[in-house]
Amino acid sequence: MIVIPAIDLMGGKAVRLAQGERDRVTTYADDPVALANDFARAGAGSIHVVDLDGAFDGRPSQRALIVSICEAAAKHGVRVQTGGGIRDAATVDALIDAGVDRVVLGTLAIKEPSTVEALCKRHPDRVVVAADARDGMVAVSGWTEKSEVSAVELAESAQRWGAAAVLHTDVSRDGMQGGPAVEATAAIQSKISIPVYASGGVGSLEHIEACARAGIAGVVLGRALYEGAFTVEEALSRC
Repeated sequence: MIVIPAIDLMGGKAVRLAQGERDRVTTYADDPVALANDFARAGAGSIHVVDLDGAFDGRPSQRALIVSICEAAAKHGVRVQTGGGIRDAATVDALIDAGVDRVVLGTLAIKEPSTVEALCKRHPDRVVVAADARDGMVAVSGWTEKSEVSAVELAESAQRWGAAAVLHTDVSRDGMQGGPAVEATAAIQSKISIPVYASGGVGSLEHIEACARAGIAGVVLGRALYEGAFTVEEALSRC
């Protein structure tokens, strides 16, 4: 299982939200590039970057900062995947051309599945589909709208399209550190052969161990790292 530290961007700073709510924000770092360097030096192989402003506004707004993070990570051989407000194919193409290793698509996968399928074919191993769910149903548009598609259904579609991986987030757990949705994520992993990553709610090393035992391919870590519950090095030791 791989460990993926997360950097959520808002107003040029690294922040964390609680349950995806814009007004429940905590700022942790003024320099996200330095933070990416810290994660890389700690041994992370990938970093997950989210443009929260873009997710809420429906268009990327921190591309220059994301490119700087990618450039810093690349010096350490670390991959960067990014999402948030990516709602058209041209933006995906531009991000990949700018040095992003993988692009994470959630809203676009629900609203324009044929576009995402085409992107998966055009950019092999570069598209991750985000199954961000409330009560098992995918939430879109910065998690403000609930779709009629289940996380399992979206994951199965992602595999058919040729996506590199699926990122499953239980929105209700995100930023709360009460534990990830291990059973739900493992259930999705059991349905498909491409990797499924768990995100949201990890608060302890025991939570990481539970994901590993369940056969989940990767886990995204956020607030627990920033609050000092454990380090990247300690998380890696449990995988």
